Amino acid sequence: MAAQSTFFAASEAAHRYVLDEVRQADRDRFLAALFAPEPQRRGLLALLAFDHELGRTRTVTREPMLARIRLEWWREAIGEAVGEGKPRAQPVVESLSETVRRHGLPQQRLLALIDAHEEEVEGALDVVRAGHALADLQLGVLGVDAAATRSAARAVAAAGLMGEGPERAALLAEARALRPQIDPAALPILLPARLLDRRWAPWQKPLVLWWAARRGRY
Repeated sequence: MAAQSTFFAASEAAHRYVLDEVRQADRDRFLAALFAPEPQRRGLLALLAFDHELGRTRTVTREPMLARIRLEWWREAIGEAVGEGKPRAQPVVESLSETVRRHGLPQQRLLALIDAHEEEVEGALDVVRAGHALADLQLGVLGVDAAATRSAARAVAAAGLMGEGPERAALLAEARALRPQIDPAALPILLPARLLDRRWAPWQKPLVLWWAARRGRY
């Protein structure tokens, strides 16, 4: 884990922006993140907002060079986030900076997520690589480092980026086979697996996750 940087507190406006963005863009993982205690909850939301911004690159521009410039902007922002000074005035960057410094997230893991999304500039997203990168960051926020939990979290994250099919089903089965060994603190990032089994109505999803969380299952 990286050495703890000088603490930075993002504004409430930045946290609200992140919450609203994730709720609109990634409602399933947003709902699951709500089961984490604070400040881990804010940290998970900051990472999801970061991941969403990276994923938007190809929708913002179809020009590969401009897409790479946008990702380079995020690499520079990450350099500021892990540093000791004030990060640039952008709400996702501010919230992410607080998360990175509070939890000591290594810069290399953040850059690994950017690198995974860069593959999408001129090709298909490597969902396994991207899922693993995000899961590792989320586990850092939750303070979990157990090998079985990491394997389960990576499998769920990768499965969430896939469409329906045998490969996704295999990943979910792999994650669930590890259920007796997982650290309960990681449940907020494992719960989205429960929403991949079938198509749930929007009103059903909070209830499904609540029941799964009570049972400690995913």
